Amino acid sequence: MYCRGLGLRVIGSFENHDGFDGVMLGVAGAIYHLEFTYSRKHPVRPAPTVDDLAVFYIPAESEWQATCVSMLAAGFKQVTAFNPYWELTGRTYEDRDGYRIVLQQAEWSNVV
Repeated sequence: MYCRGLGLRVIGSFENHDGFDGVMLGVAGAIYHLEFTYSRKHPVRPAPTVDDLAVFYIPAESEWQATCVSMLAAGFKQVTAFNPYWELTGRTYEDRDGYRIVLQQAEWSNVV
């Protein structure tokens, strides 16, 4: 779902590492990845809230539009953001467990 929607790929995985299984999704050369883990001994129910977000800034409108289409095709549901700020130039999507992704059509800089 995340690979298809966001163009990520599996960059690593592990099984039974101290009782945990996991998969890492990312983009080649990026300095970040998403990691999803599962414990067979202590399963945890998903506990998302409407304002727990992963935000992806996509400045090029054509790429942003294409990613929005991919999110729906991958099975994400478009929802109204809890915080109206994200509705100004973005769209919010929810996965099957209720976790949310914002695709913001804007530039971002980490320079402080």
